[in-house]
Amino acid sequence: MKVRGTRFNTGEMINAVLNIKGQSYGEWQGCHATPIDADAAEYGVLRLTDKTNRLSYPFSIMVNLDGERFTDEGENFNLYTYAKTGAEILKQRDAVVFQIFDSKTIGLLEPRYNTATPVVGYAIQELADRIADRYKDHDFRKGNFVETVETYNAAVMDGKFDPDSLDNKRTEGLRPNKTNWALRLDKAPYYAYAATVGITFTYGGIRISTDAAVLDQEGKPIPGLYSTGEMAGGFFYGNYPGGAGLTRGAVFGRLAGEHAAQFARE
Repeated sequence: MKVRGTRFNTGEMINAVLNIKGQSYGEWQGCHATPIDADAAEYGVLRLTDKTNRLSYPFSIMVNLDGERFTDEGENFNLYTYAKTGAEILKQRDAVVFQIFDSKTIGLLEPRYNTATPVVGYAIQELADRIADRYKDHDFRKGNFVETVETYNAAVMDGKFDPDSLDNKRTEGLRPNKTNWALRLDKAPYYAYAATVGITFTYGGIRISTDAAVLDQEGKPIPGLYSTGEMAGGFFYGNYPGGAGLTRGAVFGRLAGEHAAQFARE
């Protein structure tokens, strides 16, 4: 797993709070996990900010190194599914997958994809060969991939494609099915973007009150200690809606500041 942020954010303040009997809280085994460029640096690069994100997967099929689909790419809009999709990528071999687009959907990719160079092929078999050649250290199973594309194309149902709505343009008979934005991969050239998972923060942290006061193991406020943002656990479980962490930081940051100032005055 790569780290989207700074290499220096290693949890000293969380550990300091736990060492004075602050209460641990939330889903420590879960995290905000974003699909990012598989070729990205191990830690965040400041000049790139978040431009390594790979969030246009609803218009793709995603396959793992065994050439198999593993999740419903079209379950919902990406801002409702990207964190859980990152967690699914983490379960795959080497945590490396490929997002496959054809020429009908390549124009729908968000601009952040410009920070990578895709694998391009003018036939699915050629694309498979080129993926295997570029990522030879990962033992990509080309035959399975070609079969997956053929099976997927045969399962796509008729219907109107609408990238701006949940269009119910789906497949039938697959495990898993793609439930929206299912288009056949049938217009060359074809494009593959390698993706892995980047962690932003864990869902676990320390427990705070509605006043942003840090709580001890008995649920009582620790005098003069306030917290906010990604140190605070218990807000998210299993998934994360886009922008919710920013909202949490704004709301509880103000509360923490106000109550800390009040405590200092008193």
